[in-house]
Amino acid sequence: MTQRTDDAATALFTERYRAMSSRDARFDGQFITGVHSTGIYCRPSCPATTPKPGNVSFYLTAAAAHEAGLRACKRCLPDAVPGSPEWNVRDDLAARAMRLIVDGEVERTGVPGLSARLGYTPRHLTRVLQAELGAGPLALARAQRAQTARELLVNTELPISDIAFAAGFGSVRQFNETVAAVYQQTPSALRQRGAARRARHAVTPLAAAEQGTAVSLRLPARAPFDGAGVLGFLGVRAVAGVESFTDGVYRRAVRLPAGVATISLRMDGTAAAPVIACDATLDELSDLAPLVTRVRRLLDLDADADAIDSALAADPALAPAVAAVPGIRVPGSMSPEETLFRALIGQQISVAAARTTLGRLAAALGDRLPEPRGGWLLFPTAEQIAVGGRAVLRGPAARIDTIMRVAEALASGELHLDVGESTEELTARLTALPGIGPWTAGYVAMRVLGSPDVLLTSDLAIRQGAGRLGLPGDARALAAHGAAWAPWRSYAGMHLWRALAG
Repeated sequence: MTQRTDDAATALFTERYRAMSSRDARFDGQFITGVHSTGIYCRPSCPATTPKPGNVSFYLTAAAAHEAGLRACKRCLPDAVPGSPEWNVRDDLAARAMRLIVDGEVERTGVPGLSARLGYTPRHLTRVLQAELGAGPLALARAQRAQTARELLVNTELPISDIAFAAGFGSVRQFNETVAAVYQQTPSALRQRGAARRARHAVTPLAAAEQGTAVSLRLPARAPFDGAGVLGFLGVRAVAGVESFTDGVYRRAVRLPAGVATISLRMDGTAAAPVIACDATLDELSDLAPLVTRVRRLLDLDADADAIDSALAADPALAPAVAAVPGIRVPGSMSPEETLFRALIGQQISVAAARTTLGRLAAALGDRLPEPRGGWLLFPTAEQIAVGGRAVLRGPAARIDTIMRVAEALASGELHLDVGESTEELTARLTALPGIGPWTAGYVAMRVLGSPDVLLTSDLAIRQGAGRLGLPGDARALAAHGAAWAPWRSYAGMHLWRALAG
């Protein structure tokens, strides 16, 4: 057993060293190269001279590299890349913890709150994360804060003291010490290095809006990236007042942990280095890190597109669809509760009919932002739907009963949804509620958790799309055929939906 483990570790090291030696940008963000002879860590595509194998260690997280005494490379900026897809592909405790840490759970509730949310003691959680990822929850959260701080220093003109608190630091001193330890530079030096980049990309300076604070950021995606497709998917389903999609720009209002934000998302960059330009206005700057995380999940920016396309293209029936739409993405979610209600309301009716119903619900129950913030509607909370939903909803009584039952369960805390769930737990919890079947549970898991391996064979549109590609149109036969697409069946389903839409 030990020999097999050692052989697997050697093979993994060899594979990563080969990727690093070839400076393969496809692996940027998927692992980190630690170079002990220089004391730095780099992205795999760093143009520096290839170090000797004996001087190299590979890490899954920047925090693990920090714990090993390494600092970020000033040349390749290893945290200025798409994030790791590992945390969606994996569904174990470490991956679930990472999803919550990146969303800011440690800043909001501390390590005790994080561990309680996951159902373990802080000691056990720390032990697992240390063993799996090379760093405990505090170190992982610290690395996340440092990355947020660097992004703000490089991309905005926000005062440095404001950046410290926006990134989640408890004091300016703590912020200065962390930035110096991680980047071997002062915050002012990092800002100066970003000046040329801001000028080159014409990044709008952060400014005080009449209500809230406005900021423009550039969020890198892993190529290939079907950004037009994922924005279009959201646009077709945009709920009047809550969202809009015009001229390739997706806009909406969203609740965040400390307040409300309005966002505008559009494609930018190049095919080889795609970027999402994100303009946002926030009530509270402390919400910036969760906002960035949720936008990345909404547009699936961190997906390992090359691996997904290669695996799906191995099926001759699917290969033409993959060639036609490289880098297809699975749309995520800005709000788990909203996604669940949209799934329940959209069952067995057309997209247009669902938009009408959702728009009526939002107009009747949702809060409206003031005109200086665009007059946007916020999608109703579970509490608002539990109180007034029955008077607004139309349709079969059984469906309305299910929606109201879910709203009441969410409002009371009996039902809880967030990215810290496993696919199995979320599916079991949802299907235990009367009126929720496998389609709804699978759709919510796919969009809320980013689960990459959900094939909704009961969906009529997916079966019709399969038929257009010469694949089985029967649910059972399609499931059997699609077993070969694992672990990327969610992406295969997106191709089938796209095939039907033409």
